[in-house]
Amino acid sequence: MSIAEKPALSLLIAAPRGFCAGVDRAIRIVELALEKHGAPVYVRHEIVHNRYVVAELREKGAIFVEDLAEVPAGAPVVFSAHGVPKSVPADAESRGLAYLDATCPLVSKVHRQAERLVEAGRHIVFIGHCGHPEVIGTFGQVPQGAMTLVETAADVAKLAPADPDNLAFLTQTTLSVDDTAEIVAALKARFPSIQGPRGEDICYATSNRQAAVKAIAAECDAMLVIGAPNSSNSQRLVEVAQRRGVRAKLIQRAAELERGWLDGVRTLGITAGASAPEKLVRELIDRLAEHFSITEKEVETAREDIAFKLPRSLEVA
Repeated sequence: MSIAEKPALSLLIAAPRGFCAGVDRAIRIVELALEKHGAPVYVRHEIVHNRYVVAELREKGAIFVEDLAEVPAGAPVVFSAHGVPKSVPADAESRGLAYLDATCPLVSKVHRQAERLVEAGRHIVFIGHCGHPEVIGTFGQVPQGAMTLVETAADVAKLAPADPDNLAFLTQTTLSVDDTAEIVAALKARFPSIQGPRGEDICYATSNRQAAVKAIAAECDAMLVIGAPNSSNSQRLVEVAQRRGVRAKLIQRAAELERGWLDGVRTLGITAGASAPEKLVRELIDRLAEHFSITEKEVETAREDIAFKLPRSLEVA
């Protein structure tokens, strides 16, 4: 097919998209640990929820495990960006493992807030997704029974706290901004004295990527989100687009896209979750260019210049 015969396809590419500062830091921690210790370096859970990133690090010598029991005594191990319960570093220390904590600093901030609230005698209502590693890690910062999980506004009506006037709420960092606002409103309506976090718990990257999708949705016939099925922030981007009336699909790589899905699409939105590298965005655009005469337009809604410090033991001079 000649270029002239290819159907036209306009691409609206959301910005910001892709890697956030916490993901950049976590990946760099594994890379620097490999440089410092040599292979293998063990990583508890996927360092970030992206199969491509995990495969690249595995090729460099990282070994991914779900349980510290799989790590040989004395071996270096990295904890994922999602955070871990306090019992995990305690277990690592008891087994003599040299560990590095790649928990995103914004998740760590929620951990410290949870500790302070419990020390102050408040029961925490935690807004999040059951079973997500970040939720498991946050619950593991405080004594059992000190937090209650809610996933929807409907869950708020079922709450039966022992002391309704002594509550606080915190949230997972990768939630839907709109859904969370609805749940927070329900909490405040039912428990007027509930104490919220000093600042927004949903991280800047999650909020910015959702806002960028909202900014282009009205002009799109369909939208593709590059990210993993187990990536909370990527799944939320799909939902944001769908709620704006846009047909949206989550894909991990360009090869997953079926040509027929684009039938009738003249303007396609593209974004990527916070753990998806930019090279996967370019891979998708190159794949589309094989079948369409494409024009690209990046729509930027925010600038991100945040960077997080590395652990002192890995800081590069």
